[in-house]
Amino acid sequence: MSGAYAGVDDAGLLRAHADGDHEAFAELVRRHRDRLWAVALRTLGDREEAADAVQDALVSAYRAASRFRGDSAVTTWLHRIVVNACFDRARRRQGRPTVPLPDADWGLPSAPSPDSDTAVTVQAALAKLPPEQRVPLVLLDMQGYSVAEIAEMLNIAEGTVKSRCARGRARLAVALGHLRDPDHGNPRRGQDVGSGELAGPGGVS
Repeated sequence: MSGAYAGVDDAGLLRAHADGDHEAFAELVRRHRDRLWAVALRTLGDREEAADAVQDALVSAYRAASRFRGDSAVTTWLHRIVVNACFDRARRRQGRPTVPLPDADWGLPSAPSPDSDTAVTVQAALAKLPPEQRVPLVLLDMQGYSVAEIAEMLNIAEGTVKSRCARGRARLAVALGHLRDPDHGNPRRGQDVGSGELAGPGGVS
């Protein structure tokens, strides 16, 4: 945290930005960009798409800061904007030009490379979930937000968050069942399995 803003909370930074402090919004981004980036990356599964989504969201937040009414925490407001940007990109899968923000360091953290085949497999399975299931699941199970916080971010009921996460987990359990049971589908474990009976990954719906 920058020393100049050590005693300023997020809402204070937004107010300072709206009042013309050109560094206040940059400090707000520095505080929250890691988690915003992680949500976008895990939601979209693509570094370029995630970076564009976060950039789009920060541009929107930068311009809308003066209209923030304080009905929710600033971090909730920021996540809502990022999630909406991710939804847009997940549905369109079509880039659009970004608008650079003036005189600020918006560098996002480097995306960690998956450190195992399992990580790649899990991310691939997650990417196949519908965005409506993937986003709350990422926020709940990977980012550690509460059901209530996610409901506020997504503007849906808490029960809807729970049901979407449950459906998402059920689909992941099917797609990732072989990780829990390494012998699942392994012909070397059974002498009666012929080559014509092997089911590839595409056989799981």
